[in-house]
Amino acid sequence: TGYKDAAAVMAGSVLEEHLRQLCTKSDSPTHEMKDDKQVPLKADRLNADLAKKPVYSKLDQKLITAWLEIRNKAAHGHYADFNVEQVRTMISGVTEFMARVHL
Repeated sequence: TGYKDAAAVMAGSVLEEHLRQLCTKSDSPTHEMKDDKQVPLKADRLNADLAKKPVYSKLDQKLITAWLEIRNKAAHGHYADFNVEQVRTMISGVTEFMARVHL
């Protein structure tokens, strides 16, 4: 409905949470220690770790990398770097991925 930027951030957040849940299920770390504090691993790292397991294919990893890039562009205000059709494709792809690679 005309809110491509917010939609990209939301879809990316849902994807990242799904990656965290897949990591937990596959006994991959979701946090690391930095300065005596546990900090969450970045989504790109979760994606790489899951592809190495392999929880999913290298092709899925590349698709997820692209979707995360759209999310990051939206979250950092780079709205002209992606278009509404790319966000639609992202949402469709994330939905399909989550249905296929689930907990």
